[in-house]
Amino acid sequence: MGFNVGIDIGGTFTDFCSIGADGQAVVYKTPTTHYDLSVGFMRGIKELARRSGLGGHDYLSRVEALRYSTTVGTNALIERNGPKLGLITTAGFEDTIFIGRSRSWADGIPVHQARDLARIRKPAPLIDPEMVVGVRERIDCRGGVVTPLSREDVLEKLQQLVDRGAMGFVVSLMWSFVNPEHERLIKQIIEEEYPEDYLGAMPVTLSSEISPKSGEYTRTMTTVVNAYIHGIMADNLNRLGNELRDGGYQRPLILVHNTGGTKKVSRTKAVLTHNAGPVAGMYGSAEVGRLIGTDNVVFTDMGGTSFDIGVISGGELRAHDFIPVIDRWRTNIPAIEVKSIGAGGGSIAWVNELMGKALEVGPQSAGSMPGPACYDKGGVEPTVTDADLVLGYLNPDNYLGGEMYLDADLACDAIETRIAVPLGITVLEAAHRIRRLVDARMGQEVFNEVALKGHDPRKFTVFACGGAGAAHACGFAPYIGSRRVVVPAVASVFGAFGASTMEIRQVWDVSRTLKLFRWNEQAWLADLESFNQVVRELRDQAVRDLRLEGFPEERIQFRLELDMRYGSQYNVTKVEVPHLVLQTEEDVRDLCDRFTSRYSEIYSPEAAFPVGGINVECFYLTASVHQPRAPFHQLANGSEDASAARSGVRPACFDPAVGLVDTVVYDWTRLSPGNRIDGPALIEAPETTYVIEPGWCYRMDPWKNGVLEYAA
Repeated sequence: MGFNVGIDIGGTFTDFCSIGADGQAVVYKTPTTHYDLSVGFMRGIKELARRSGLGGHDYLSRVEALRYSTTVGTNALIERNGPKLGLITTAGFEDTIFIGRSRSWADGIPVHQARDLARIRKPAPLIDPEMVVGVRERIDCRGGVVTPLSREDVLEKLQQLVDRGAMGFVVSLMWSFVNPEHERLIKQIIEEEYPEDYLGAMPVTLSSEISPKSGEYTRTMTTVVNAYIHGIMADNLNRLGNELRDGGYQRPLILVHNTGGTKKVSRTKAVLTHNAGPVAGMYGSAEVGRLIGTDNVVFTDMGGTSFDIGVISGGELRAHDFIPVIDRWRTNIPAIEVKSIGAGGGSIAWVNELMGKALEVGPQSAGSMPGPACYDKGGVEPTVTDADLVLGYLNPDNYLGGEMYLDADLACDAIETRIAVPLGITVLEAAHRIRRLVDARMGQEVFNEVALKGHDPRKFTVFACGGAGAAHACGFAPYIGSRRVVVPAVASVFGAFGASTMEIRQVWDVSRTLKLFRWNEQAWLADLESFNQVVRELRDQAVRDLRLEGFPEERIQFRLELDMRYGSQYNVTKVEVPHLVLQTEEDVRDLCDRFTSRYSEIYSPEAAFPVGGINVECFYLTASVHQPRAPFHQLANGSEDASAARSGVRPACFDPAVGLVDTVVYDWTRLSPGNRIDGPALIEAPETTYVIEPGWCYRMDPWKNGVLEYAA
């Protein structure tokens, strides 16, 4: 076996993790090169090769799989540099994407902006109104053709879009997820009119292929977003693939999906790459949780720009995003739910004059350019990283293993000018308040995220990941009610680590309404074939797709989930089904009982109402292929004495009333499993720093994970 490599591009840093045949991990962080992501990408690959003791070509030739969490598509949406698209829809529904939903103006924006009702605006549309045409056709809710499609009408509307400069077409017709006949016919007409051997050939994207689900607006926007970023991603990834092949990489580049799996670039829908990095981190948390015997995990990742939160219950990534928003657009992709707030190392601290000079942290971020003031790249705003440096937690000469130098004077000046002087406090007090404020915000968000899913946060183990996670774990854990925090050995690059361990996996979904229990007759579903037929169609799609990736059917594993609801309610609850087909009425009863149990777990047993009828609204079939990989490297526990890892003493502040006190500093690379360190203490790892606050203790486990426990 060779190397399994994961790459995760973040707003501030790009993370790399390479796991060899012996289970050993080699990691690296480098600032994200937003002007061209491939520059930072190739820089990291070369550094992994160097740290592995190999030349670049030799290293890449030994890489088994290269899994990439990319932000190319997200950047294209933010920069609005996608192609000019034309939308073909059912006549009379041309304004659907402009009307949107009742709260479309608030989708994808922070809470503090959503409160500013006087100035809030809907985002500029990805498709201009003059680029939308309606064709005469109609299919009803059962898939029957009410009004046949007119070829002449399609050709006339198509020519209008071409004359207006369309560079691609999106087709989204009413009820096409039930019967895609008309959408496919329009695609056929376009391809006949503009065949591939013409310069005028343009891509056609069908909503029935990208998002065959109910919800006219979300289905259309999912398809529009996919078409908008598809071309840019294809060009970027093809160039990157060619560069990798020239460098010695012999296999296809694999992309991480926000559904919790990976696929080859050639078999990936562009829209499924959004926010894939945090999902990879959740997958890595589930893997490490199984390793250490912990099924209930709260994944947290404090990076440079954001703080990500994910809940893993029973060892499974169960929580799916109810309203997946990409940039400012509500979609219906089956994405794993990861909540993000603007709280990272680069989050800017500021004084809110309108709120009586209240101190605020975030959501604005300094990013990687110019970055925190201490980076000395032109940044002048005080950030969380500046506060940690002023408090003595970070070593200015050994940041990122010595790859970057931090200027403590610039950090002090920024905090003094922007925070301390306006508030009339000392610089140390200002830095301490910045830290405590961001810790409190993160801790409260984690508590809410777990509790609102029906779980007791005290029964969950918190995983503190990201470049700044180890520095703030002891600070935000008390707000969750947790007395135990795990900092994985590769926490600083955990998204990349998670990506390197992921399997080939994809979700196939389709909307179909079936009444499992009819309230008016108090009877169970009798036509079991109507259920089984939907599953068979999804299974056939999955098998066909994975065969094209080179995997035989016998290696494919399936998991079926359903969106279910009570007949009198609107919101759905996702339920895992133990069997792919229904064979008897008992199977139907069992499925309904599972739904009631899951519903009761979330909303309380008193809220359950099975006599009101139980419906299935959407089918999700997950197909995965298990791939063997090297076991994680495990060491034997040794002595608790960590004195051999002591590297010095540094003044640090844990209480501004006391000021700076000499604090013992340890070198993480010299620690051994079993070592125990009582706070206050600092542990310097190559890519992060552990801050062990008073009352907490640190212990290294056999996999070199750090276990923080509140001992006071």
